[in-house]
Amino acid sequence: MGIPEDLVIINQAENPKDPSVITINCPDKTGLGCDLCRIILLFGLSIVKGDVSTDGKWCYLLFWVVGRANPRWDLLKERLVEACPSSCVLASGIFYYRAELQQPRPPDAFLLKFSGFDQKGLLHDVTEVLCELELTIRRVKVSTTPDGKVMDLFFVTDTRELLHTAQRKDDICDRLRSVLGDVMLSCEIEWVSHEVSVSSQRNFFLSPAVMEEMFSLELPNEHSNESSSSNCVSVSMDNALSPSHTVIQVHCQDHKGLLYDTMRTLKDYNIQVSYGRFTVKGGRSCELELFVMQADGKKIFDCSKQKALCSRLRMELFHPLQHVIGDREWEVYRILLDEGDSLSVSWEKIKTEVMKMLMGWE
Repeated sequence: MGIPEDLVIINQAENPKDPSVITINCPDKTGLGCDLCRIILLFGLSIVKGDVSTDGKWCYLLFWVVGRANPRWDLLKERLVEACPSSCVLASGIFYYRAELQQPRPPDAFLLKFSGFDQKGLLHDVTEVLCELELTIRRVKVSTTPDGKVMDLFFVTDTRELLHTAQRKDDICDRLRSVLGDVMLSCEIEWVSHEVSVSSQRNFFLSPAVMEEMFSLELPNEHSNESSSSNCVSVSMDNALSPSHTVIQVHCQDHKGLLYDTMRTLKDYNIQVSYGRFTVKGGRSCELELFVMQADGKKIFDCSKQKALCSRLRMELFHPLQHVIGDREWEVYRILLDEGDSLSVSWEKIKTEVMKMLMGWE
């Protein structure tokens, strides 16, 4: 009764090369765009165009998406509906927003222990299944024994918050066995304490020097080679273009998750987006224009806040592969590759292909 049928509408493209269109019409809240973009991203889709408008109470969003050949559209719609703020319907048929009174608690973490026989692409197959089952992988430790067996440890959280039930655990292990067959030897899932979960996400294996090099928040000098035109990031903020909003204009190189990175930053600063337009031009060049206001409904006049917000946006968009998780923790992947006879490609080729995949340039 409380949710209109047209809350989320997905129009799938008839031509695989054309984008599908996701329409969302729901109550508004600060950070909603960030939450929706993250869900779309988790389903293997990239946003190539977006249009957002709101009156402060109700919002209308359009996303043109491309990506995975056969995403689970029904499940995507269900997750997008769940992300929308609650609404209630009156006898007159008028919907109104019901504010959420409780802050969401952090999800429980679990340790999934997988053992099996090693084979090419095994880690890919396992992680693909876990992602399809809506598990978020926080950390992975992979060990291979001399006799050709593997023991993989996955610290995960469950989007559906059902991993504490025996049925959910059985479903996950059964799904892994159906995909991997005799390659899989065992699968165990157990709850881990908050202390273990937090400590599992620390990058303790990186030296301070490497941490400083990888995660420096300094932007490159304008005249340096790294700051070439192909990777130029321009962020401007103007209070004269609109009578009631601060206008943020962004010009930069496109990458997978760009809109999410931007929306997440605005959410961190408690900035509300009243209207926005996102377009990708010429393959990798994108333009983003956002009409925003503070939580109190006023423009952003504070010069220090303007400078901090612009600097944060530039940093996030210039270093797109260094995603922020939680309280400024970074996602780190450290992989040991076998340099046997089977490695027939150069390191530079591997680096280039990994970069293209992560940036969504495939």
